Amino acid sequence: MEQTVMILVDTNILIEIYRSNKKIIDVIKEIGQENITVSDITCAELYFGARNKHELNSISKDLTKLTVIPINQEISETAVSLVKKFALSHKLSIPDALIAATAIIHGLPLFTLNKKDFSYLPDLQLT
Repeated sequence: MEQTVMILVDTNILIEIYRSNKKIIDVIKEIGQENITVSDITCAELYFGARNKHELNSISKDLTKLTVIPINQEISETAVSLVKKFALSHKLSIPDALIAATAIIHGLPLFTLNKKDFSYLPDLQLT
């Protein structure tokens, strides 16, 4: 993967880091922590998946090291539009729509392992 200035990281990438996936960890190191951003939705998904307070605290500590992009009106409106257009045809989920909208609005490429979940979305750059 080539060096990127800023990149939005999907939840599944962070989950793979927690699973000690060396390939993903190496890619993230190459990108550089200072170039990693996440959506508020990714934070919520990680907190939701925590199995205990220790994991919750660890996730919270890790997220403080990243730039978190909050959901704003423009992201929300874009996500609603994406769901309206693609929920029936492609089963676009609300969290994925919000993450995609965040990337689109901020002009950031989305780093995800689930490219098929996003590949049909216009104006979204995947990496």
